[in-house]
Amino acid sequence: MSTKDKIAELRVKRAKIALGGGPDRIKKQHDAGKLTARERIEKLIDQDSLQEAGLFAQHRATLFGMAGKDFPADGVVTGAAYVDGRLIHLASQDFTVGGGAAGEVHSDKIAEAMKQSVKMGTPFVFINDSGGARVQEGIDSLSGYGRVFHQNVMLSGLVPQISLICGPCAGGAAYSPALTDFIIQTKRAQMFITGPSVIKQVTGEIVTMDQLGGPEAQMDYSGVVHLVAEDDEDAIGICKHLLSFLPSNNTEDPPYLAGDYDLSNVEALESVIPDDPKKPYDVRDIIRLVVDSEDFLELQDGFAENIVVGFGRIGGHSVGIVANQPSVLGGALDINASDKSSRFVRFCNAFNLPIVTFVDVPGFMPGLQQEYGGIIRHGAKMLFSYSAATVPKLTVILRKAYGGAYLAMCAKDLGADRSVAWPTAEIAVMGAEGAVEVVFRKEIAEAADPVARRKQLIEEYRNTFASPYVAGARRLIDDIIEPGETRGYLARVLQTLKTKRELRPGKKHGLIPL
Repeated sequence: MSTKDKIAELRVKRAKIALGGGPDRIKKQHDAGKLTARERIEKLIDQDSLQEAGLFAQHRATLFGMAGKDFPADGVVTGAAYVDGRLIHLASQDFTVGGGAAGEVHSDKIAEAMKQSVKMGTPFVFINDSGGARVQEGIDSLSGYGRVFHQNVMLSGLVPQISLICGPCAGGAAYSPALTDFIIQTKRAQMFITGPSVIKQVTGEIVTMDQLGGPEAQMDYSGVVHLVAEDDEDAIGICKHLLSFLPSNNTEDPPYLAGDYDLSNVEALESVIPDDPKKPYDVRDIIRLVVDSEDFLELQDGFAENIVVGFGRIGGHSVGIVANQPSVLGGALDINASDKSSRFVRFCNAFNLPIVTFVDVPGFMPGLQQEYGGIIRHGAKMLFSYSAATVPKLTVILRKAYGGAYLAMCAKDLGADRSVAWPTAEIAVMGAEGAVEVVFRKEIAEAADPVARRKQLIEEYRNTFASPYVAGARRLIDDIIEPGETRGYLARVLQTLKTKRELRPGKKHGLIPL
């Protein structure tokens, strides 16, 4: 063959591999409302920026009908590419090739892309669409999974890891996304450890795939998923939006968008909190008025809704935001809210993102089930995470800030660099009603008019302790600001704290409560 003939042969081979499982299987993928592995990559990355690795990879299995079986690219596309001008590494499973099942070479390609991510300090994006392990390869397939899991842990805290679940993600395959920082699941996808047939055999329960592993199950009940997308294209758009807030690795500062930002008073903030201290409101209204362009990317919005976490920008600075949600459980902290917020705080700390905390918390959730479920150890995670964080920490007390929950929401004593309160803030050991019952129980019982005396004492306690001025006098807060000043105040403090450095004693790692 001449050189020209060999080039022509190469082009034919490349074109064939690019078709994955072939036109019929691509049509089936499209009919299911899904994009192919390569189509997903094309929509995610900058045009013609993919540098593919392992295009000609092939399995070496020979048992159970695998001998000579052609799996183009071994069912996964891997490599490097650019997203909005920033380098990432990625892997995208090809369901049209053997159902995207992961074999030895398939997993090795993914693990190698992850190693390159570490070397280059780039985010890693893994698009999952797989029927699970390639059972024909037996323990070689299982071993491949193990190498991927190991790399997930090696990448953790070094580079951001984002998983997109765009199809089935079952069995051991679900643990790789669980080891990443963020999971985006489409409404057509499912992820679970054991499928409906196995569950029926073992427990007798009859469940559907969506009941078991659809986005509602994994967002609202388990809290495994961080973001839910309508379809593949929406998931890719969310992924790009998420990446825009994050640094490429743990040695970089978060992206800063320079611009002429309006930091004047936001009068609308003055009317968000009701005059009645018992009346709820949506804390996301405050967050949107504080962040640039009202652009707030909320995470896990269907899980532990009594606390809100997500990303935004203030004066161009990327920040992580944690906020109590008074419209759900009064904003009280329970087991799930503690887990959700503490994990988010640890992510922000790992990747140099300042943390802005909005506080309106009546306390930790009381109840037998909360105590049996371990609210003590779960709540302690918040104390640990905030105390361990060395990034800039800014706290704004909006209304209630009671007891241990006040401390857990990044009080000054937990290392907040700036802690300020609105004039509506109530900072105390506990609510006035509860405090009066504890302190003045005998006096109320002996009063000529117990109801009137109780009301009088509640008012006295609230005026004495449940205000920001006592905390201000004790220097437990740095300032009391008008609500409308919040956006400008935070933007200026973020600029001031940009060069913050806080060294801690050398150790392998702390032991976070389980």
